[in-house]
Amino acid sequence: LSCSILAVTGSADKFGKMGYLQKLGFAFLCLLAFTAVPAVYAQDGEEAPAASKAPGEKFEFQAEVGRLMDIIINSLYSNKDIFLRELISNASDALDKIRFMSLTDMGVLGEGDNAKLDIRVSVDKEKKILTLKDRGIGMSRSDLINHLGTIAKSGTSAFLEEIQRGGDMNLIGQFGVGFYSVYLVADYVEVISKNNNDVQHIWESKADGDFTVSVDESGEDIGRGTQINIHLKEDCAEYAEESKIKELIARYSQFINFPIYLYATTTITKQVPIEDDEDYYDDDSEESEESAEEEAEEEEGDEEEEEDDEPEFEEVTETVSDWELLNGNQAIWLRGSNEITESEYHGFYQALVESEKKSGTDNPISYTHFSAEGDVEFKSLLFIPSTAPTDYMDNYYSKNAAIKLYVRRVFISDEFEELVPKYLSFLTGIVDSDTLPLNVSREMLQQHTSLKTIKKKLVRKALDMIRKLADDEEEQKAKLEEEGDEEDEEAEEEAEVVAVEDGLYSKFWKEYGRAIKMGIIEDTSNRTRLAKLLRFYTSKSDGKLTSLEDYIKRMQDGQKFIYYIAGESMEEVQRSPFLEKLLKKGFEVIYFVEAVDEYVMQNLTEFDDIKFANASKEDLKIGEETGGEKKKQQLLKEEFKPLTKWWKKVVGGDELENVKVSNRLASSPCVVVTSKYGWSANMERIMKAQTMNDEQRNQYLRGKRTLEINPYHPLILDLKLKQAEDAEDATIKQMATLLYETALLGSGFTVEDTQSMATRVFTLMAESLNLDDLSVEEPEIEEEEEEEAPHEEEGEFDVEDMLKDEL
Repeated sequence: LSCSILAVTGSADKFGKMGYLQKLGFAFLCLLAFTAVPAVYAQDGEEAPAASKAPGEKFEFQAEVGRLMDIIINSLYSNKDIFLRELISNASDALDKIRFMSLTDMGVLGEGDNAKLDIRVSVDKEKKILTLKDRGIGMSRSDLINHLGTIAKSGTSAFLEEIQRGGDMNLIGQFGVGFYSVYLVADYVEVISKNNNDVQHIWESKADGDFTVSVDESGEDIGRGTQINIHLKEDCAEYAEESKIKELIARYSQFINFPIYLYATTTITKQVPIEDDEDYYDDDSEESEESAEEEAEEEEGDEEEEEDDEPEFEEVTETVSDWELLNGNQAIWLRGSNEITESEYHGFYQALVESEKKSGTDNPISYTHFSAEGDVEFKSLLFIPSTAPTDYMDNYYSKNAAIKLYVRRVFISDEFEELVPKYLSFLTGIVDSDTLPLNVSREMLQQHTSLKTIKKKLVRKALDMIRKLADDEEEQKAKLEEEGDEEDEEAEEEAEVVAVEDGLYSKFWKEYGRAIKMGIIEDTSNRTRLAKLLRFYTSKSDGKLTSLEDYIKRMQDGQKFIYYIAGESMEEVQRSPFLEKLLKKGFEVIYFVEAVDEYVMQNLTEFDDIKFANASKEDLKIGEETGGEKKKQQLLKEEFKPLTKWWKKVVGGDELENVKVSNRLASSPCVVVTSKYGWSANMERIMKAQTMNDEQRNQYLRGKRTLEINPYHPLILDLKLKQAEDAEDATIKQMATLLYETALLGSGFTVEDTQSMATRVFTLMAESLNLDDLSVEEPEIEEEEEEEAPHEEEGEFDVEDMLKDEL
């Protein structure tokens, strides 16, 4: 076909020159073109030739059942513990079904124990058998075959279809494989079940590819429901321990709608009266008869005294077995918030943190209880613990929030990173949804938009809860201030202290303030809301925390910036030379003293349309400059231009970007500032302290340094005069360099060449002391010849004389 096409197009000579792969590819393209011929016929209105097709035989996919069961059991589930959760969930579904049917026919429940809808668990430690029994709807013979004998057959799904789906039922099973998780711990399982419409049957299997179903004639009549006897594997004997069963039920199933009982054995101690031993004597013995008569006479004589004696008791240890309720805690989040008291919320919180094995028994700082409706419906109850974990910020990126995810009150996981952002990982609580999509193992949520919806609503509600704490404290403070106006000044100050120190938001900020700052860095969508939660000290806050909103209320007329400075400590920033003119003119300055604050301010550039201004950066605008002030500044710039150009040359262009006249200094001679978009001195200090510090990278991010001088300071004026007299004087150059290095230290930088700086300081001190030479000459010490120790005539040392000579 390829050759014929090439012949028609006149390209046969080219075909002969093609390689083998080229020919093969070309032929394949031609075949594709040929197969398109019927389409051409169709377009022309002609009937395409019918393709001949031989009749085929239909087959079904085959599967090795034993291998398939092994895959389901060992691959679908990664945690053995979840088998009990799956079985209890199935039992809960069975109970829900019979309860739903009883709404129209009360007779289906029966009488006596059968009418009690509960789940009962018992263990036989010796035989290693775990038994789980429910009084649910039960299964008939056909149900056992179809539901347990058909993999991925969900009885719950079928039941939902029968009631046309979407009713008020909250059933759990969806995929029909949860039951098989039992073989994670069992090598043999018996399922005894009784449905109202059938006799009692027993289903048995070792998960080896087959099962048996028979009428249960020899077993105990269970009335109605299902009983599962789990014969545990040798390496799973721990699941025959009562303590292990209690732990699993408390973790996964404590909020199931129906009561769960465990037949538990406990040891009790009780008081019992001590019984006197009786003496028996031989009737044929005269001595015995006489003794008995004497005893009788004594008893008659002391009868009244014996009546007054109290019986003696002893402690006896006794083993008692009884049904113990394991899920007494109610799912209070299912109730309306107006139906729950504060003590109930606190009690639930205590139970929650106890189950998570957290330390501390204090009540939470706050909580929020809400329901979300829409594409994803869920209920949630969130708490703010009273104290943050000691390692909270140390493990910030590795720690997940202690929020438990439930689906229809069945615990799924508490290890979801997607539920809340890292900065809210201090929250604890629950999220319960009836509509979440799950994978078949229920161990992970599928990547779904519903998870993003839940996260968004949780964050919004959590921030609303925190914001309410802040608003309540502000209202409390305002109220106390109003009351203080009616009292003397001393009482007013005490009231303010109580409001700030005892407020719940102040307590929250002390524990979780850095988390809010991390949120400003990480959460761009909620940055403005988080900024309103910031608290800090300022030059006018009198040692009390204040907010950005309060700062704006106190701003001066015409103030266009929110001024702040960051440093290592409160004492450092309060004495900083950068603030001299700002404080002198009455502007309020925010003090940031935590390392994270530098990162926060890199991300938070404005608030309420007012930009932030770092007092340690160049081109600082202090209020509104009048025309006269601008002209005065320009004249000073021209007057000091020779000095600034000379000073920059003396220090060196690599070290210093520029020297200019300052408008921020009042009492200091000079200060070193950085460029607007570079690191501040405090940020340089933080980065140098990093373990994985990259000096080469830091060179690009470090801000350009500018020396700002105070044109009215005596040192600067004197230096200007001497520089004009002799710009090449070595002493003047040393003084200029030393002033720059001193300004570096005062501005928070470090001096790279500390040895040279120390030498300059010593030289200037020598000049001030009129010392011509600082060289050190060590005087030589003449060594005296040691006298030989005197000897006695016998040739021995006189020790006493020798010691005297040494002294």
